[in-house]
Amino acid sequence: MRPLAFVDLETTGATAATDRITEIGIVEVDPDGTVREWQQLVNPGISISPFIEQLTGISNAMVADAPAFADVACETLRRLEGRLFIAHNARFDYGFLKSEFKRLDVIFRASSVCTVKLSRDLYPEHKRHNLDSLIERHNLVAAARHRALADAQLIHQFWHKIHVDRDTAAIAAALDLQHATPALPAEIDPGILDELPESPGIYLFYGEHLGQAETPLYVGRCRDIRQHILGHFVANPSSERKARLARSVRRIEWHEIADNTQAQLRENSLIRQLLPAYNRKPSRS
Repeated sequence: MRPLAFVDLETTGATAATDRITEIGIVEVDPDGTVREWQQLVNPGISISPFIEQLTGISNAMVADAPAFADVACETLRRLEGRLFIAHNARFDYGFLKSEFKRLDVIFRASSVCTVKLSRDLYPEHKRHNLDSLIERHNLVAAARHRALADAQLIHQFWHKIHVDRDTAAIAAALDLQHATPALPAEIDPGILDELPESPGIYLFYGEHLGQAETPLYVGRCRDIRQHILGHFVANPSSERKARLARSVRRIEWHEIADNTQAQLRENSLIRQLLPAYNRKPSRS
């Protein structure tokens, strides 16, 4: 068995570019079955809103004397390195850790498993797959909710549950589905998959068009940069035009912009400036 890390974070908000971690919970499971648990409050360096305090129970006073992420980064990395990163809505937790490490000029990469997706694949008869639904459906035991270690323990329990309910082949197929690599053009570094943020903003494609290299091809605006960029490279695009665009891309840029109005203004400005080959003329609004 590969070494595992069941991970949950509490944060000041939902956007990794602007919010910060307030608590880390990790359940480590070694190949021999040995289990270790670690929980650490983190001073985010910014204020925790009353809404988040009510949700998590973590107050500004609780983290006032806690270490900054920089002070626990080495310990966090040591506990995650070489392990399969398992979390509920894994891109959220993975994205926050990746952003925190990036601020320290540390590249963090891990193979991840999302238990939301795993639940959808293995229990398609159910509509809801949030953690509260899993607690109720599978009789998981919650010591607390919205605290990092307690939620990591719940994810660990769910992992055990699927290995009781489903056979090894079904679990392996669901895991393979999560790790399937999008059909990126050969010229695009696959490492980009670890860099794409799940945050709102704009993205730009450059590539070959009418015999010209490094031509602006497309400017897009979206609420989830990662999802929308990878959506261009699905196996069976819905039109030949989309297929041609995907085949032509040689370079990808993106800019995280939280405010939708600002993102729309930036998108329209870039389309007028660059005249990308696959965009329609932007509206004046």
